[in-house]
Amino acid sequence: MFRNKVTKEIEKKQVARRAILSMERQIVKLEEQKKVYINAAKTAKLQGLESQYNLAMSGLRMTISQQKRVYEMKLNFEITTQMKDMSMMTTEFLKGMGSLSREMLKLTDQKEFSNVQKNFEAAMTGVEIQTEQMEEFLDETQAAFESNFTGTAGEKRELEQLIENEAASDELSVDGIDRELAEIRKKIDAGI
Repeated sequence: MFRNKVTKEIEKKQVARRAILSMERQIVKLEEQKKVYINAAKTAKLQGLESQYNLAMSGLRMTISQQKRVYEMKLNFEITTQMKDMSMMTTEFLKGMGSLSREMLKLTDQKEFSNVQKNFEAAMTGVEIQTEQMEEFLDETQAAFESNFTGTAGEKRELEQLIENEAASDELSVDGIDRELAEIRKKIDAGI
């Protein structure tokens, strides 16, 4: 029975690790997608393609929103896992205290044990309160995950500034290429 319990606990920890790894992989994928949208917006901006620029900005906003959600889910998962571990440890402690208290009852007077029993019951009430708080916390975070990222004007301006900076650095190299093409055309026209 003890072995079965240990095996189940190991399996649960493996599931938790796989979930965290999955979220970390998703964060990396979204970071790559963010770069794709930035490059697309930069290219559209350089070429004066307003609708493609707006589409890339929309994709960038969605990707950043998803990335924030995955970060939140990962953090919630890690916190929840830690709280579960702490609750399990507390439960084991309380079981041990209960067992110890029963043994003490046999050895001591009933009146002295009543104080231990009161403390034990208070501890159990604390565990119930902690569980209720955890459920409220999860409900609140779920509501946060379900809300859509609309973005403020400041956030939109920050995204646009990021793309403009990238476009400006590429524009310098585009100007150099344009000068070289003009020189090649002159040579071709001159028959060289």
